[in-house]
Amino acid sequence: MKAELLQWIWVAMLSIGIILVFIRLLIGKGRLNRIMALDTLTTITTSLLMVISIYSGERLFLDVAIVYAILAFTSVIAVAKYCDAGMRS
Repeated sequence: MKAELLQWIWVAMLSIGIILVFIRLLIGKGRLNRIMALDTLTTITTSLLMVISIYSGERLFLDVAIVYAILAFTSVIAVAKYCDAGMRS
């Protein structure tokens, strides 16, 4: 009973975080602000996948979360390099 309640609390907190960061992504003032919101969104989504993996007992969600985190990290680095090159010129 307590574990199930804890699961719903974690999912609710992460879902609220996703909603707030998504709002920030939509109304961010600048490009870099939106990039940071996107990076935070991917981090929270990875955490949500890990929580789902722990409570469902499915290892597939953990594998998906790891691959998702790697892809998110490389994409943020690529976008940051693109923005850095744009600011220099």
